[in-house]
Amino acid sequence: MQDSTHNPKLTLIVASIAHSFSHMFMLLYATVVLVINIEFNLTYSELQWLSVPGFIMFGLAAFPAGWLGDRWSATGMLVIFFIGLGFSAILTGFANDRVTLLVGLTLIGTFGAIYHPVGIAWLVKHSVNRGRALGINGVFGNIGTASAAIVAGFLADFFGWRYAFFVPGILSLIFGFLLLFILSRGFLKDVSTDAVSNPVTSSKDIKRAFFALFITVIMVGLIFQSTSVGLPKIFSDRLDIGSGAFGPGALVALVYFLAAGAQLIGGEAADRYPQRRVYLYAQLFQIPIVLIAFITINYGLVLLAVLMVSLNMGAQPVENALVAKYTPTQWRSRMYGIKFVLTLGVTSVGVALVPVLSGIMGSLDLLFIAIALFAFIAFFGAWLLPRDKKSIVS
Repeated sequence: MQDSTHNPKLTLIVASIAHSFSHMFMLLYATVVLVINIEFNLTYSELQWLSVPGFIMFGLAAFPAGWLGDRWSATGMLVIFFIGLGFSAILTGFANDRVTLLVGLTLIGTFGAIYHPVGIAWLVKHSVNRGRALGINGVFGNIGTASAAIVAGFLADFFGWRYAFFVPGILSLIFGFLLLFILSRGFLKDVSTDAVSNPVTSSKDIKRAFFALFITVIMVGLIFQSTSVGLPKIFSDRLDIGSGAFGPGALVALVYFLAAGAQLIGGEAADRYPQRRVYLYAQLFQIPIVLIAFITINYGLVLLAVLMVSLNMGAQPVENALVAKYTPTQWRSRMYGIKFVLTLGVTSVGVALVPVLSGIMGSLDLLFIAIALFAFIAFFGAWLLPRDKKSIVS
């Protein structure tokens, strides 16, 4: 299924929708969990543990998904992504016990894992201005994260928690079959070459870059995972916003919508400025902001959360551009697969921190200290990156 024709605009549209779905589906439960404890007769901590295997699969399944994207078909894998995600969400909505809930959430993580290694590599291959394309695509990831909280909160409070999975699940099925139709008409095809040629860099810089990125992607992923899962509970505990899911969900949505523009800024910066420097500063500036948030118990916390998320998310297009910069085209999906095994699988520890801290401390206050530590280590890793050069592996 290879073709030399590139379609950057349609590729960006499909990749952006898929990116938003991958994050939205993974975070629906983070808001729904606030209102299902009575029905399942479980505590918040016990219910939150049920989501951990799904987050583990969200990372671990990334490498085999990337391998299939390289060896078989990127577009075919995206069809499987949409359809599998849809059926998994509907199954979760039908759950009446913890086992079915666990299975449904784990399947959502497994199919959700397809997008990042496959979709981002596919987008990079079609893009002329990689940073800009990754930035726009990243905005849609933010929109997915934000909409998860508000969609789940609205549907759970006004129609019942099951509809928070039914409605998105049906939408994903519709997009899956629509993509299948687009492929059958030849509007999109797999390609074997990049839209832009890539000059060569040294093997020494490649090795150093991947060592540094090994450190940073884990830390950046830990920050993203723990923040996105923990914010609904933090807002619910610290701010006077009622006892339902819609209040904290709406605030989390506001945070991620306001932070969405940071992806565009990060993407443009990746094209215009030294990528190492942009990435380095993004990690550094998070540290004081997170520490101030630790002692904030009023609505200023929302603004601080916007700044935290903006720096974390704004660095991600730069990070993905750095991976593309040092990776051969034919290995790119697999390399993104390895990256997201680290970012989303290994860093499911960040998800596990939420129920652990909640169970031990009775709150998530110490989560801010953990995030500040992650940001410091990420800064150190970014400092180890090779000095910026205008060279990319072929």
